[in-house]
Amino acid sequence: MDLGIAGRKAIVCASSRGLGKACAFALAEAGVEVVINGRDAKTVEATAAEIAKATGVKTHAVVADVATAEGQKALLAACPDPDILVNNNGGPPPRDFRELTREMILDGVVANMVVAIELTQKVIDKMAARQFGRIVNITSSSVKAPLPGLDLSSGARAGLTAFFAGVARTVADKNITINSIQPGAFDTDRLKGILSGAASRSGKSVDEAAAARKATIPAKRFGTPEEFGAACAFLCSAQAGYITGQNLLIDGGTIPTAF
Repeated sequence: MDLGIAGRKAIVCASSRGLGKACAFALAEAGVEVVINGRDAKTVEATAAEIAKATGVKTHAVVADVATAEGQKALLAACPDPDILVNNNGGPPPRDFRELTREMILDGVVANMVVAIELTQKVIDKMAARQFGRIVNITSSSVKAPLPGLDLSSGARAGLTAFFAGVARTVADKNITINSIQPGAFDTDRLKGILSGAASRSGKSVDEAAAARKATIPAKRFGTPEEFGAACAFLCSAQAGYITGQNLLIDGGTIPTAF
């Protein structure tokens, strides 16, 4: 399908690897000029070069922490007028809520809620003037079904989800959509880290921990970053202009809900 967004420009946060990279790759395949972002220069530049070579589109490598004012300024310097904004950031590591300090809590809320709001504030009026905008927030399936140990991530991202549920309705008439994707277990470095920790605590191997996790998923497998990226690209497409304020759960059927 032609997504109708060739020639558009996108900022994809935390896109040097994992699900963010998959989203940037899928958008580039649709002909979108993309900003690749991360904090490790070598990884960011390698990803930008990889995507440019594979798709033929222009890419921009921006080494920056999106949680800082300087990082956001660098993103917007590389792409002052994005048509598409994919908000993404790493979540805090699993931790018993009793261990959380005030500083940890504030850092988690900034990283997984405040940053997306700040970036959206900076780009939304120009999107409205152009009568086109697509904003996708990558959150987590734990927003819908919180997991013990990921309370800070779940709480911050649930706050982000509620915040934009209202905002989305105020700009829908400007052909701006705001949606979120709630990923379950995807084959990424973050999942590998979680499985490694689970294996260490249980005395099992990582392969055993992975098999046990897959057994809880109706699809009996982990999701691939590529299928996640394809879903993100569709939400950014011209055809998705009537979808806004929604939360797309992609978890292989893990959470047993009809709505």
